[in-house]
Amino acid sequence: MQCYVFDLSWAEREIVGMQKPYYYSPSSKQLNKILTRDLCVFGGTSGGIAAATAACRMGLSVVVIEPGKHIGGLSSGGLGFTDVGNKQAIGGIAREFYKRVGKHYGVDEHWRFEPHVAGQVFADWIREENIELYTESFLHRVERKDNRIVRLWTQNGLEVVARMFIDCSYEGDLMAATGVSCTYGREDNSTYGETLNGAQVRNKNQFDFPIDPYVEEKNPSSGLLPGIDPCVPVIGQGDKRIQAYNFRLCLTNSSDNQLPIREPEGYRREDYELLARYCRAGYIPEFGKFDALENSKVDMNNRGAFSTDYIGCNYRFPFATYAEREVIFQQHVLHTQGLLWFWKQDQAVDSSFQNPFQSWGWAADEFLDTGGFPPALYIREARRLVGDVVMTEHHCTGSDTAEDPIALAAYTMDSHNCRRFVDESGCVRNEGDVQVPCGPPYPISYRAVIPARGECTNLLVPFCLSASHIAFGSIRMEPVFMVLAESCVHAAYLALRGNRAVQDVPYEELNLSLLRAGQKLTDVPKAKDTQSGE
Repeated sequence: MQCYVFDLSWAEREIVGMQKPYYYSPSSKQLNKILTRDLCVFGGTSGGIAAATAACRMGLSVVVIEPGKHIGGLSSGGLGFTDVGNKQAIGGIAREFYKRVGKHYGVDEHWRFEPHVAGQVFADWIREENIELYTESFLHRVERKDNRIVRLWTQNGLEVVARMFIDCSYEGDLMAATGVSCTYGREDNSTYGETLNGAQVRNKNQFDFPIDPYVEEKNPSSGLLPGIDPCVPVIGQGDKRIQAYNFRLCLTNSSDNQLPIREPEGYRREDYELLARYCRAGYIPEFGKFDALENSKVDMNNRGAFSTDYIGCNYRFPFATYAEREVIFQQHVLHTQGLLWFWKQDQAVDSSFQNPFQSWGWAADEFLDTGGFPPALYIREARRLVGDVVMTEHHCTGSDTAEDPIALAAYTMDSHNCRRFVDESGCVRNEGDVQVPCGPPYPISYRAVIPARGECTNLLVPFCLSASHIAFGSIRMEPVFMVLAESCVHAAYLALRGNRAVQDVPYEELNLSLLRAGQKLTDVPKAKDTQSGE
């Protein structure tokens, strides 16, 4: 029998301190419950709730374990401008989600929505299906026996015994605690014969002017400005750097529904000196990623060489303790709030942007518990499973095709920047941003969401699935996560009914079950419209 434990340093937790919003806040209430269910879903994300909804409709007993308080992940956490390469590739419960959002607005379906509307759809599913959900339940320990997960324990006293487990977390914590093969970071291009993996220096979200990188300009001995990596990239070389995280901000220019942008506690002007130099060199921030939602709101995303992406701050996140993640989370909060404050009042910002920006603020009717600031960090990439099939660039471009599809993906191969460095001319450059179209929707293999044969027989991983860094950048979209999560429930159901390992589920049966549920698994019409939230 093997047990894998997440250690937590409570001394470190005390150092962290708490403020809202937060990533890690252990519950003071001990539940002391033992639950026995057919299925345990770890992660109350968009896919986690979609999976639980599907499981309840199929007659399975299911429990959802969510470490935090927020439900719905990024879909209800600020990402209202849905990243989708081809809407016709989305079926099943995921499509139902967008139709329910549409019903709220009086249309057939809607893909640009206010966060609270998405949250209400998830809440409705929980109520209608009577989904058993436990929040503030951080993973503590996992027990395995004979290549099966037997049970898990949470820090707040839950013991969950289940026959099947689905990890719907963005971080892949249950997957990692189970001990199956996984990875993080970027592979060498040579690993899978790719061209877009590893270090990449391109021109999107790049510095357009030469900017001095040193604390004292033209003085290397003074050290580098904050956030600049001393290592020079080798194109195509893999590493353990992670593409940047940010928050998807819900802002409004409606004075009747607005909270003001204020100077955050801990703001340090020197943290934005690089941006100030960029502005003085001629850069003018823009409203290019203030993507319109409804009711005078926008989903604001990263745009440009220095924006809401906190480049280089997240390298430890995939394998960090919960307390360490809280530190990283709060660093991202401060970076974001400080950036907006800089835009609002710093003399380096051109008035052509600064003056109209004064009319923007936090939407007062969103994220009521956190003062309009989103509670969900956009964890674009963390751990990734390494299964018998690894989705790669070749699948995205169609030169390789999965023979056992459970979903379609269609988004651009998309990686945000991973670091800043000093180039051969002594100027700052960004590295890691890749945005290359894939072509038609392509199938995702069932074997990419289950551990390699012989590793674990009752675990499915629809979020941190088996994919190379660059292929994951195409797959990692909220609609696709919901589709994959539902498909995993169908596989779990067939495994339970046949008393089989997930690796032994007959694909012919799974395919039929998915098609009956309205999943799209084959060619779909060419998209008439796409939208990119990057």
